[in-house]
Amino acid sequence: MSHLEVRTVPPTFGKAEPVLELRGITFAYDRIPVLEDVSLTLHRGELLGLVGPNGSGKSTLVRIALGLLRPDAGSVAWFGLPLEKFRAWSRVGYVSQKAASFNLGFPASVEEVVTMGLTGKLGLFRLPGRREREKVREALETVGMADFADRPIGRLSGGQQQRVFIARALVSDPEVLILDEPTVGVDVRSEAEFYALLEKLNRERKLSILLVSHDLGAVSERMHTVVVLNRRVFFAGSTADFRARWESVLREAYGELMVPVAHRALGS
Repeated sequence: MSHLEVRTVPPTFGKAEPVLELRGITFAYDRIPVLEDVSLTLHRGELLGLVGPNGSGKSTLVRIALGLLRPDAGSVAWFGLPLEKFRAWSRVGYVSQKAASFNLGFPASVEEVVTMGLTGKLGLFRLPGRREREKVREALETVGMADFADRPIGRLSGGQQQRVFIARALVSDPEVLILDEPTVGVDVRSEAEFYALLEKLNRERKLSILLVSHDLGAVSERMHTVVVLNRRVFFAGSTADFRARWESVLREAYGELMVPVAHRALGS
């Protein structure tokens, strides 16, 4: 089957500054190919949804972007700097796939968890001062969780924990936010609130956001750009282009017809 045309620079963001550039990324676990010649660009102010089936390499690509894995081939650049020269990690916020999964007995308050996001700036042994505490409060207010500051993190719902970990990522004032499957295990209402929050952060803070998700419907409705990955890139372009071509794109990428489901709770 012939490969679909891949548009690596969506028209809306073609002239915007790249904040993250992945070029020709190839990676294998124990000689089993996971990623093959994958390129992806996140531009300043862009909401980019990275979608694909389970085992498609999405989380692996994120780990490579963050320097947690070394690719077998290819390059990573942050804000125009090669990964090996990039040190300003406070400019990048990250919410992992398993962030919102604390057990009931975890001995930390919401405020303490968010304060952990300042460790990179404070160091391990410096206590937060008034300015840092104000930053924590501001981050919690941004995600609507200020009233829960003293609540044990393990006593919150999955959706509430999700917001706390977004606040932890925001407290260092990043320019980029990466979220890896953040809506897994949360209810429909929390998911709707989550996407509204992303749009707010993008609009008010001008955050560039890379969202890894399995939710084709929500991504195609709420993001600017869609990248479909299954070991290689099958599509990269605007959500409008994706919606116009989703049937052929997904049949090739997934090997079967997947139907993006519209979410009424998400405003569809």
